[in-house]
Amino acid sequence: MPEGESDDIGGIDSDVLERIGRRVRSSARFSSVEFRPSYAPNAVVADFDMGYFPADVERAYLRIRWFETDDFNVHYSEQYRDGETWECRWDRHPNDHNDREHFHPPPDAPTPGEDATFAGDWRELISHVLSELDERIQSFWE
Repeated sequence: MPEGESDDIGGIDSDVLERIGRRVRSSARFSSVEFRPSYAPNAVVADFDMGYFPADVERAYLRIRWFETDDFNVHYSEQYRDGETWECRWDRHPNDHNDREHFHPPPDAPTPGEDATFAGDWRELISHVLSELDERIQSFWE
């Protein structure tokens, strides 16, 4: 468990994780969506279609975990050919570094993050995250 996180988040909510996987699979943004690890999934990993990104971005992905307590971790990462990364994270979990709900801003998702308020429903949260990432992707082309 990452430093600063509590073990009070409960187990993975496989039903919600399955629904999230179906939701992101329905988006043209992603070239692949997988449950990882395949033998006991605890996350949905969605790789973006690289056609949305400039050539120096080698990989961009979203990693989503959802827990029975409605805690979550949504991590976005861009990996560049020169070895650099650009990352951010939306979190809801007990911890000793922020309020339960917080955002770790780009470019390096530092801890502590910024306290935030997120929708309670997973559908609203995923829509919010995808909208923010759409803005990020659009910024490459402006």
